[in-house]
Amino acid sequence: MNRRLFLGSSAAFAVALGSLSAVSAHAAEKAPSGNSVSGEQKADGKIVALPPVEKKGGKPLMQCIMMRRSDHMPGSGALTQAELGGLLFSALGVTSEDGKFGVPTAMNKRKLALYAVLQDGVWQYLPEKHAMQRVLMGDHRARFDGSACILLYAAPSDEKFSAMHVGSMYQNAGLFCASAGLKNCVKYQKCRSLDNELPLPEGWETFISQSVAK
Repeated sequence: MNRRLFLGSSAAFAVALGSLSAVSAHAAEKAPSGNSVSGEQKADGKIVALPPVEKKGGKPLMQCIMMRRSDHMPGSGALTQAELGGLLFSALGVTSEDGKFGVPTAMNKRKLALYAVLQDGVWQYLPEKHAMQRVLMGDHRARFDGSACILLYAAPSDEKFSAMHVGSMYQNAGLFCASAGLKNCVKYQKCRSLDNELPLPEGWETFISQSVAK
């Protein structure tokens, strides 16, 4: 990326990183390698706290496994804040006092980032706060399949465990969808459509996307 484009995007990048959690700090180790973002798409850094996760109840695990299916066009039925919070927590939530995720990570490597592409922007999940921060303005869902919510799973491209970690994340999210009665589909096509605009550090990329809707 040339110097002019980098300088054009640096202000938005700094705002987006201001309040990230320890997990998000991995994504701030290096400057982003993508293109600059237009004025109307720059991040405002807004942080939204998600509702507390309901950690009891839900369908039994074996029932969720039996019910889990892929729907190639999940649709436009919007998720409630509670459903969105449960979905993000299932994929990358912190489940222990020492900050470990509910999904396994080899050698406790936590170099993972989770984004939700929604109608009102692209939001990064902040696991330690159970909140999300807007990193990109605008509705970008049409770049994927237009579903109500598209999750983007990012990690270092040269880390041999990244694909395994991402797989654990979307499997957990799929089980949550089965329990909550949501449609979902994991997709590789177009999954990197926003990589040049997200605040990803050099060497990181989106490995897969997951579309979710009612």
